[in-house]
Amino acid sequence: MDETGRIAGAEALVRWQHPEHGMVSPGEFIALAEDTGLIVPLGHWVMETALRQQAQWRQHSQLAHLTLSINVSARQFHQDDFVSQVVRLLQLTGADPTHIKLELTESLLLKNVEGVITTMLALRELGLGFSLDDFGTGYSSLSYLKRLPLDQIKIDQGFVRDALVDPNDAAIARSIIALAHSLGLDVIAEGVETEEHHHFLLQHGCRAFQGYFFGRSVPHTDFERAVLNR
Repeated sequence: MDETGRIAGAEALVRWQHPEHGMVSPGEFIALAEDTGLIVPLGHWVMETALRQQAQWRQHSQLAHLTLSINVSARQFHQDDFVSQVVRLLQLTGADPTHIKLELTESLLLKNVEGVITTMLALRELGLGFSLDDFGTGYSSLSYLKRLPLDQIKIDQGFVRDALVDPNDAAIARSIIALAHSLGLDVIAEGVETEEHHHFLLQHGCRAFQGYFFGRSVPHTDFERAVLNR
């Protein structure tokens, strides 16, 4: 959501509809996929599925403005042919790269930072944007922020959730917003669950939000209906 209450985009989330166990959350299978290497084919499937979805939105006048964010694991991103994979998927699906944002975690920076920057620059040439997810919870140096071709940083929900009761979390949230603005980056707060959270963030200059205050995770058809009915 943007500051005016307009739905500006969505984040693609993967769920596993198991025939025996029902809906399985990513918290139960993503770590296992990482450990086994299955995150690579899974991540490729998620990327293709998300790009196909954006390509459909692109054809609809009331949905074409939406940005779709896609999480990319470090293992997936570090593949030698990752850029060519994305190029092929863009050609295959017809998605608009300028409305796609890849969400990266700080763990990505623990290995081969120069290679990460090179890959990001190549993808940015295609029109894709980048968001640094869960900012403030990882290991990266602040110096990376001035080197990485980022468009956005996300305030981790842990800082947002306790900002109203913990002065330290409030100070961190305010500092991240100020830092992003000073570097010319957009900032989005995740985990916004109450009107009080929303008001606090607005008051301190945050202009983009996601969280249960606006809506829970839903199938894409329900999300589209929400956009069209606003």
